[in-house]
Amino acid sequence: MLGGGMAAGRVTEEIYGKLPNGEKVKIFTLTNKNGLVAKVMEYGANLVSMQVPDGSGKMANLTLGYDTLEGARGSNAYFGATVGRFGNRIKGGQFTLEGETYQLAVNNGNNHLHGGTKGFDKRKWDGNIIGGSSVEFTYFSENNEEGYPGNLHAKVTYTLNDADELIWHAEATADAATPVNMVLHTYWNLSGDAAIPITDHLLTLVAEAYLPTDSELIPTGAITPVAGTPLDFRAPRIIGERIDASFPALKQAGGYDHAFILDPGQGTRLAARLQDPKTGRLMEILTNQPAVQFYSGNFLSGVPFARRSGLCLETEAFPDAPNQPHFPSSILRPGSQYSHTIIHRFSNPTHPK
Repeated sequence: MLGGGMAAGRVTEEIYGKLPNGEKVKIFTLTNKNGLVAKVMEYGANLVSMQVPDGSGKMANLTLGYDTLEGARGSNAYFGATVGRFGNRIKGGQFTLEGETYQLAVNNGNNHLHGGTKGFDKRKWDGNIIGGSSVEFTYFSENNEEGYPGNLHAKVTYTLNDADELIWHAEATADAATPVNMVLHTYWNLSGDAAIPITDHLLTLVAEAYLPTDSELIPTGAITPVAGTPLDFRAPRIIGERIDASFPALKQAGGYDHAFILDPGQGTRLAARLQDPKTGRLMEILTNQPAVQFYSGNFLSGVPFARRSGLCLETEAFPDAPNQPHFPSSILRPGSQYSHTIIHRFSNPTHPK
């Protein structure tokens, strides 16, 4: 069982818009017994919005994104998208596997980011309601798409249960060895108001170490303890308290944009806690992955979403894992199945049921 509650909600679907080729894109609305509402769409297997009450019971959308398909298609910020095949960065867009070197699309300076120029976030998935309380998206990624070897069958399932948990579960199989690191790239602002920066949020990360990066935000290969650094979130800390500290890792990234190594454990376990002190909203993130990328929205700019108006907590494999033999392997091989679970557990200690 992935979450702690029964999945006994309600799901509806409608047409959200059309792609330039005339293909229709569906959006699905998931509602649980407590009135929480998640909207997910076929384009990018995308979490469009997540509505959760504050301490007084007032509902608000806690994610950053656009209200139209056209807005989502015109953005390069990956708002709410499922990214892949490999989320995060691969140095030089290259890796060597079984003696052969592969060149991926380069779309982030000299490097490959979030699946390339047209990754999973810019593809139409096929969505269907399953079990009356979940939505399943499927996508077939052909051999050599964005440079990746092998044909890959990908599936993402969203479930909103009555324990106020939104569960994102990704699976994949391939007919040739290939890197896979599917990531949900949601920007969160628990205040429900994107005009309020996330620097007042309290964050806890269940991580003793992080991956330092070079000037291009590629891991150097070192694994460094967080103790004694501004990247220590083992106890709750206000994000803005140290975000502009004179610390090399923060200066390089313009704030937080680092992979934190989660404490070892079997199965799905707690990775992070995020709380907005003003509204009382609390979100716990549980996962079966080895790392979480904490990104404080440093590169957001302009209207409607200013710098640091949202943050990402992306559970994942280690960035650049295909090029770092001592990192946990991210290679999916024929006969095996990739499996990635994220549980977003919402509550409000200031407004208990």
